[in-house]
Amino acid sequence: MSQQLLQLCPLLSISNLIVRYGTIEALHAVSLQVLPGQIVTLIGANGAGKSSLLRAISGLVPPHAGTITYTPQSSVLSPHDLAPPPPHRIVALGISHVPEGRGIFLNMSVQENLELGAYLRRDHAAIAADLHRVFNLFPRIQERRSQLAATMSGGEQQMLAIGRALMSRPRVLLMDEPSLGLAPILVRQIFDVIREINHAGTTILLVEQNAHMALQIAHHAYVLETGTIALQGPASDIRGNDQVRKAYLGED
Repeated sequence: MSQQLLQLCPLLSISNLIVRYGTIEALHAVSLQVLPGQIVTLIGANGAGKSSLLRAISGLVPPHAGTITYTPQSSVLSPHDLAPPPPHRIVALGISHVPEGRGIFLNMSVQENLELGAYLRRDHAAIAADLHRVFNLFPRIQERRSQLAATMSGGEQQMLAIGRALMSRPRVLLMDEPSLGLAPILVRQIFDVIREINHAGTTILLVEQNAHMALQIAHHAYVLETGTIALQGPASDIRGNDQVRKAYLGED
């Protein structure tokens, strides 16, 4: 199959996804696609269902209905239905999740957290190369590689969470509010790194309340409102939409 056709085939496809917590329905028949090489951003207010979507993709929340299909570029004719596998199997297939709140192991060192990100791998030379890559992306955590994660600043912990996810060598990186609680200068650094990771070939599905920054770096965008996709299109078009400008960008 040609490279052009590969690029047109969704790497991640979600169709009519319903997620429930007891009697509360967080996602109402949500459908979206992520093409290879893209940054796709999902914006919306708190409680809109953005984190639930990422958690369903990574196997942390079982869908009530709908399908989640992952089609690696090397295997276009053999898509994987992500609903049944446990989370570690989804990581092995090539999808990593940087959760909201970082989720790092505070009583472990930086180095140990990063090594844990590669726990499914046995290619030791490639693991060493990826560790070197993470340290190049985040020199600050290289300086603190022997330090306990609990003693790091919020920005450093966010860098560590991203680095740990990269250690599984993902094709798709799910990122949930990577700028949450960070100082503006660190927010810019994190978004620069997201762009760099994408330029290196990793496809990214980004949940982010900082709509200004997210829409600047994304190729495609979805607006999620109370569990439903309200709007979707090229990020540049969404950025110029009057409703989005008023509701999420603070512009009149």
